[in-house]
Amino acid sequence: MKSNLDLEPCLRQHSSHGVIRVVKLNELGVHSRTTYRRCQPGGPWTYLLPGIVLLSNSRPTARQRIEAALLHARGAGLLTGFEAARRFGLRNVPTGNEVHLLVPADCQFRSPGFVLIERTTHLPQRMNVGGVPTAPPARAILDGVRRLRDRDAVTALLIEARQSGLCSPAELSAELQTGSRRGTALPRAVLKSLADDLRSVAEAHAGKLWRRAGLPPPSRNPVLLHADGRYIATPDLWWDEVALAWEIDSFEHHFRRHDYAATLERNARYAGAGVILVQTVPSRLKRAPDAVINDLRAAYDIAQSRPRPPLTLRRAPA
Repeated sequence: MKSNLDLEPCLRQHSSHGVIRVVKLNELGVHSRTTYRRCQPGGPWTYLLPGIVLLSNSRPTARQRIEAALLHARGAGLLTGFEAARRFGLRNVPTGNEVHLLVPADCQFRSPGFVLIERTTHLPQRMNVGGVPTAPPARAILDGVRRLRDRDAVTALLIEARQSGLCSPAELSAELQTGSRRGTALPRAVLKSLADDLRSVAEAHAGKLWRRAGLPPPSRNPVLLHADGRYIATPDLWWDEVALAWEIDSFEHHFRRHDYAATLERNARYAGAGVILVQTVPSRLKRAPDAVINDLRAAYDIAQSRPRPPLTLRRAPA
């Protein structure tokens, strides 16, 4: 048998991103006792899952955890859930190391360590995402959010999926109809709210507050123009009958000098056009909802008491 130093490049060549099965190590001439010894605390290797080794003692990367999970499923698994959502480029994904795999219903794999095995009779067509067999976006995202109980987290991820063009509300709704119904009540409710063209979690909270304030339904994200066609702004919420705008302005957004200047210019255009403007930071929607409602009612009364300025409105393109 070759020395450990000579054998290491060969082992890595036969591994998947440094992850390899113990059975394969045996085939390559590494005895099980040697593997066990090298995976002990302080040793150069690490057991990631039963029978699966990382040829390093460093913290495994996301890709290495995925490879270990796929080896555990012996080629039958599809990556889904939040780790798949990250690989599709989404950012509003809950943190965690869990690797969620879909496998055919007749498979008997368990869920060891960081791996969640879900058996399904509705195994979707696999996609290849960077060399990883992955469920399609709508299925992957819904497999993740079905396990969430935080409405804001579900809303943020579904809005990002829609805005990124990764999948449409229609595709998500269709997947909800054909897939497992377990844990789908919250995603169904959120998808229904997305029909109102919500662009953020903050807008969802804002919708609850204007209803509590007893105000008429506003328009969402229209394009406001002067009578001569000059652009004014695209408010988050707009009461056209009284020319009242409500902007949900992110506090973090204002730390960027360019965006802060753009916000000031927008506000100046509102003022020049005679628009009454309410500005609210997202945290205040949840921290002080009654105060926000009072602000809205007062602003609406002021806007209603003066002549409506000559503005035109058109819907933003979808």
